[in-house]
Amino acid sequence: MQVIVNIFSSISDLGKLVMMPIIITLIGLILGAGFGKSFRGGLTVAVGLLGLDVATGLLGPLATAVGAMSSRLGLSLSTVDIGWPAAAAAAFATQVGSFIIPVCLLVNIIMIVTQTTQTVDVDIWNYWHFAFTGSLITAVTGSLPLGLVAAVANEVIILVLGDVTAPALDRTLAMPGVSLPHGFSTAFAPIAIVCNWVIEKIPGLRDIDFNLEKLQEKIGVFGEPVIVGFVLGILIGLLGGQDFKTLIETAVYLAAAMVIIPKMAALLMEGLMPISDAASTFMDKHFQGKGKIYIGLDSAVGCGHPLTIALSLIFVPLSVLLAFILPGNTVLPAGDLGTFPFMFVLILPLCKGNGFRSLITGIIVMVLGFYFSTALAAPTTLVCHSIDQYTEIASLSSICDGANPLTWLLYTIGTISPVVGYVVFAAIALAFAVWNGIRIRKENNA
Repeated sequence: MQVIVNIFSSISDLGKLVMMPIIITLIGLILGAGFGKSFRGGLTVAVGLLGLDVATGLLGPLATAVGAMSSRLGLSLSTVDIGWPAAAAAAFATQVGSFIIPVCLLVNIIMIVTQTTQTVDVDIWNYWHFAFTGSLITAVTGSLPLGLVAAVANEVIILVLGDVTAPALDRTLAMPGVSLPHGFSTAFAPIAIVCNWVIEKIPGLRDIDFNLEKLQEKIGVFGEPVIVGFVLGILIGLLGGQDFKTLIETAVYLAAAMVIIPKMAALLMEGLMPISDAASTFMDKHFQGKGKIYIGLDSAVGCGHPLTIALSLIFVPLSVLLAFILPGNTVLPAGDLGTFPFMFVLILPLCKGNGFRSLITGIIVMVLGFYFSTALAAPTTLVCHSIDQYTEIASLSSICDGANPLTWLLYTIGTISPVVGYVVFAAIALAFAVWNGIRIRKENNA
């Protein structure tokens, strides 16, 4: 077991830019796509991921502007948002993190074989979300097995939600054969489904919509993503009291992000298409009648929709305002200001591409998220301090995964008592798997 753990830990330590080409190439070979197509696809995916990292880095001036705005308005909150890279590093450095990759791969294989999921989750890097949940529980309870069971329950739920949301993803973002079993993005799917259902029942409210295409039709060039990003940058810079030069630089950076992020997301999809096609052919040949199979990817591939980016930029200053006015919240968003596209990547498709519904859902998610991240600040701090990270910070959390409703729910259950944790986690995982298996078989029969 330790040898297996060491092998997968070594692969994870390579980082996603090295790991993803290797994984995509191997999967392509297994599925019969051939070395040339598989390697080119893996390399293209790596280039797209690098491009997304660079494009996301363009949001750095946005964080600076928000920081200036917070100082200017006298906003002061006690919990530091350390950002997802620090949270991921901490999750992988724990006991749960050392086991998470082989355990989650095994669970995914079992679910594929038993037809309780349609998703082959190749996004190994983002297994850190499952490790994060388990690490919080282990840190508080002292039980490694309980933490691993919680991590597995998290994975099962996310795989099922990835299956269920894949059709909406295809309809809105034109991503056939792809699902997003992402521990952060996909956790908001149930809230989005409920919010969309409620709004559809309310006359008048259900007819409200806004999107960039309609905006472009009405106001022409001023509705284009590059202009929208520039204007939002100007507004945020003005609130931050920036000088003229810095103000324009911030606006141009945001305009660039609005243009480049969709192009990099398209490049990712280009790299994955040969693998997706090979997966379909493989399943038709070897598992005829077993139904559709999705390739599970990082939700970064779906962040390129212009409305997703526009909503995310709106939420940067809005999140700071909410952080300040919500009673009992202690978290000031900082390190994870760039993660808002990941929050909206599934909210928008599940709200049928409706900008208004996505905005309302986003506000609800953000309000709840601040309270979740405040509640998880203590265990998050404990995890980081236990591995000698950020020991100089008295209270720390993150928007990703601290504001994650599923992480909060599983942590709350797991810390009631070990018996309750084991029973409930096993029941939840089994219920989701069985329900999904029934759904898949009905779908195949139809």
